[in-house]
Amino acid sequence: MKFSQRSYMKPTPRNLRKFGDGLLAISTSITSASIASGNDIVAYVSLGIGVLGKFLTNFFSE
Repeated sequence: MKFSQRSYMKPTPRNLRKFGDGLLAISTSITSASIASGNDIVAYVSLGIGVLGKFLTNFFSE
């Protein structure tokens, strides 16, 4: 497994793709619940972590 800027457009390994998708799904759920309960800080933090995690997993390639 290799992490580099040039790997962004290459296929992501399956296990990291699943991890990134799961992280984004969980953070979306947490963000939705936080917005509904009025806790804006938790919503922003979880949304940022989910999007950043999904974005960073694209830099890995075989």
